[in-house]
Amino acid sequence: MSMDIQQLKQFKILLIGDICSDIYHYGQCDRMSPEAPVPIFRKEKTKIVPGMAGNVKEILKNFNLDVSFCHNSEKIKKIRLVDSQFNHHLLRIDEEPKKINPFIFEIKQENFDAIVVSDYEKGFITLEVAKQISIFAKKNNIPMFVDSKKEDISCYEGCFIKINAKEENKVKKIPQTCELIVTKGKNGASWNGTLYPAIETEVFDVCGAGDAFLCGLVYGYLVYKNLEQAIWFANRCGSIAVSHIGTYALTLEDINDNIC
Repeated sequence: MSMDIQQLKQFKILLIGDICSDIYHYGQCDRMSPEAPVPIFRKEKTKIVPGMAGNVKEILKNFNLDVSFCHNSEKIKKIRLVDSQFNHHLLRIDEEPKKINPFIFEIKQENFDAIVVSDYEKGFITLEVAKQISIFAKKNNIPMFVDSKKEDISCYEGCFIKINAKEENKVKKIPQTCELIVTKGKNGASWNGTLYPAIETEVFDVCGAGDAFLCGLVYGYLVYKNLEQAIWFANRCGSIAVSHIGTYALTLEDINDNIC
């Protein structure tokens, strides 16, 4: 599709999900430790960006969407050591609290154009809360888009659910009614028995690709009012995201610049 991606109105989005800090320590390993047979990492710089649902928020905002964001207050950190010369990940350290307080759903506002749930299964979105959000969306005729790592996703009845192929293999229970979109990496995404091919691109880092696909799916559906076109747009978003190093908050300019 050869066109500039344009938005006719500023859509209002309710985003609910788990947030973390993605911390990248860039440096070089040019000698071995005398204490043990391990390389010494010499840190040169640090980059900190919002991760998980935080990255989803940044992309949705970059798509000129009005985002109301509900997230955990507990600190979650994903710390990565990256070789700055070759952009290779050397190590990832996850720091998480023992307990995340679950979200209490008390949303009264009904004039959202879409609800987005970025569920990393950290404890913030319980099965009961997920059901409450889904019921609210259905009652108010609001399309709801979900990216979940739960093995039981039956709580997301009537939603647009995006999972990857690995997550699909682990899912034990799905809703009776939903639109299930499964991303398959370089092969694209499948929906309703049809495979939508990915856009060929050079892959540098898959971190955040799922977030970019989710945001593209939401934005594409709101703009085009058509799920097939939304998947095409989401595939485009995912392909651009993997061409960047680290967690990258995609913009509409990125997409316009990459449309043939």
